[in-house]
Amino acid sequence: MIAHAVRHLALTTLLCTGAFAHDAGTATSREEAKITVVFDETLPNVPGKSMKGVLVEYGPGGASPAHTHPPSAFIYATVLQGAIRSRVNDGPEKTYRAGESFAERPGDRHAVSANASQSEPARLLAVFVVDTAATDLTTPIR
Repeated sequence: MIAHAVRHLALTTLLCTGAFAHDAGTATSREEAKITVVFDETLPNVPGKSMKGVLVEYGPGGASPAHTHPPSAFIYATVLQGAIRSRVNDGPEKTYRAGESFAERPGDRHAVSANASQSEPARLLAVFVVDTAATDLTTPIR
């Protein structure tokens, strides 16, 4: 039930923020990942928690460095365009295509997050359920 609600909210938010995301531009560099917070709402029925939507845009061949998220973060990501290569913790690397989703649990390490294409852009929407006080949503793994 929660997954359905998150998917519905993510789709609704995406449709409502499409113009905003388009106006923000897209990543063009092979190294660059453009990150845009598209919504940030406190959850009125879960004190101290918020739902934050993050649009991640990769140019052709683009990638994010290995990273973690706040210890409280549960993340549900949906690929909106193109294909994303992802590896969480010590699991296998997987490629997710437009319309496919994956989840990250509190404490997970996101070792690979990259555009699977060297010629086409890719975008995903990551919906975080996280402590409201959390401001840094990603921390590079050193």
